[in-house]
Amino acid sequence: MGIVSWIVLGLIAGGIAKFLLPGRDPGGLFVTTLIGVAGSFVGGWLSATFLHRPVAKSFFDLATWGAAIAGSFVLLVLYRLLFGNSRR
Repeated sequence: MGIVSWIVLGLIAGGIAKFLLPGRDPGGLFVTTLIGVAGSFVGGWLSATFLHRPVAKSFFDLATWGAAIAGSFVLLVLYRLLFGNSRR
């Protein structure tokens, strides 16, 4: 997959992670989107490095989507732990 595919995948994975973890984020929609993109990269890297499951060349591979969503979810949880989960 190319970089544009990873960005699109990250945007969608970030939206799914946000849906799974509702609430107000300190950075709003823009930061949540960036976390989704970063999470897709992190999830893909972790999957390839530690699980010995390299990311597929196909955009529609279920394992690739699972890694991207899991990475986005973990980064969103860490972000909320570090910066709080409500805007002031």
